[in-house]
Amino acid sequence: MDEKQLNRLLTSLRDGDVSVSEAKKQLRRLPFQDLDHTKIDTHRRLRRGAPEAIYCEGKTEGQVIEIIREMYPEENVIATRVDRETLEKLEDEYNEAKLYPESKLAFIGTYPEDVRGEVVVVTAGTSDIPVARESEVTARSMGVQVETIFDVGVSGLHRVLSFREKIDQADVAVVVAGMEGALPSVVAGLVSTPVVAVPTDIGYGANLDGLAALLTMLNSCSPGMAVVNIGDGYGAGYFAAALINKVKTSEEPGTNDE
Repeated sequence: MDEKQLNRLLTSLRDGDVSVSEAKKQLRRLPFQDLDHTKIDTHRRLRRGAPEAIYCEGKTEGQVIEIIREMYPEENVIATRVDRETLEKLEDEYNEAKLYPESKLAFIGTYPEDVRGEVVVVTAGTSDIPVARESEVTARSMGVQVETIFDVGVSGLHRVLSFREKIDQADVAVVVAGMEGALPSVVAGLVSTPVVAVPTDIGYGANLDGLAALLTMLNSCSPGMAVVNIGDGYGAGYFAAALINKVKTSEEPGTNDE
């Protein structure tokens, strides 16, 4: 959609010839920003409720910096799988950057002050925290309150049981586990809260770089549980926050403009 088409659409909306729903439908098809090496999806927030994240593995430091400069400050920026040299560059260039070296993660921007709903992020072990942090930061960036509960794995079930009420009160639980990956099934069997399970590659040889945990979660007999890919904390946080935002928006009066 070019500027003339956009002007026509806005004029039609103003004059009542186009409904708000139809205008939003057309705006979802707006263009991307072409950097040659990267095509930035500049209207993903409009379509999906959150801007495009930058997956940095395989990109050069220069490419990552150029993408961020194009996106920010119009959009908050989440960068995942960021190497240490690029994190140091971001720290020098952006005073407002929030960096999580142990997670290879960066957030540049401001978390929304107006929050809705709650995600609780739970880990089986301390070693799972780097992946869990991706979920936490992603959900917070999308305007959702986040609580964290770390190191409550199945080798000591009394630990997670002591947090049962808090997990049950959340809208969505993201449960991160390596080793055999049993914790999400346990949590899903204890509470009514929907669970997003995240396998990690933490574990000894038979963990098979997270495959054992993934298969455990996929074969869970506890209903109400979704499973993301190995180490995909970002995807879990995004899914949880998007689910909350969708539900909360539908509950607000006046959101149905048909």
